[in-house]
Amino acid sequence: MAAPHAIHEEFPDDAEIIHQLKVSDAHFAKLLEEYDSLNDEVVAAETFVKPTAEDAETEMRRRRVLLKDQIARAIAAAKA
Repeated sequence: MAAPHAIHEEFPDDAEIIHQLKVSDAHFAKLLEEYDSLNDEVVAAETFVKPTAEDAETEMRRRRVLLKDQIARAIAAAKA
C-alpha cells in the first residue's frame, strides 16, 4: 500500500503525464524522488515510527507542499 499523499494519489488523472515527464525531464524526476523521500519521512513522523519534534514535522510538511506545487506546475505546463 502506498503512503498517504503519494504522488499518484495526489494527481490520479495524470499518471501518463507524470511518467512521461519522469523519463524525459531529469529535473522533474529529481522533484519526484525528493517528494517521495520527504513524504516517507512525514508519514514516519505522523505514525510515530520515527518520533520527530513538532516543529521539524511542520517544516517537513511545508517542504512537501512546496515540492508538490512544483510538480503540479510541471504537470500543468506539460498539459498546455
